[in-house]
Order: sequence, then structure tokens, then C-alpha cells
Amino acid sequence: MGEGIGSMLPFILMFVVVYFFMIAPQMKRAKKEKKFAAELKRGDKVVTKSGLHGKIAELNDKDNSCIIETLAGKLKFDKSAISMEMSSKVNAPAKK
Repeated sequence: MGEGIGSMLPFILMFVVVYFFMIAPQMKRAKKEKKFAAELKRGDKVVTKSGLHGKIAELNDKDNSCIIETLAGKLKFDKSAISMEMSSKVNAPAKK
């Protein structure tokens, strides 16, 4: 009986390490991104993951999209296309 647990111990330890270093941080990041997308509102300056800068003109919760106003006009994007990191940098107060 003790031999069976001893042979499984490395696999259990490996799973614990993988969970704490890979799975848990990924779940935490996904939760933050979901909260960020839910808190978007009209007038927010955003940057898409492809690098397009603009301001939110409209939000549509039915199809989870938003219309972003840019210098070239208005474009429709999925909320998931908005980058949390880059948008946060754009909205952060400038340091002197």
C-alpha cells in the first residue's frame, strides 16, 4: 500500500506545481479581463489587440460588441478584441 502512494507522489507534486504556476495565474488573468470588459463604458479610450486606438462610441451587450470611434471613422469590434494592458497604459495618468 505504501509503495503505491510513493510511486504516485511525483505525479501529484507535478500537478500541484503546474496548477500553481500555470493554471491558477491564467484563471486569475481571465477573471481580470472579464471584469475589465464588463466595466467598459462610452467615452473610454481603448486600444485593440491589433493596435487600433480609439474611443468607445457605443456598447452592445446582445452580441458582446462595441463601436470604436477612430480618426478614420467608426468601427465595430468584439469586446474581447480590446487589450486590457494597452488600454490601461493609455488611460494611466502621465508621469512627470
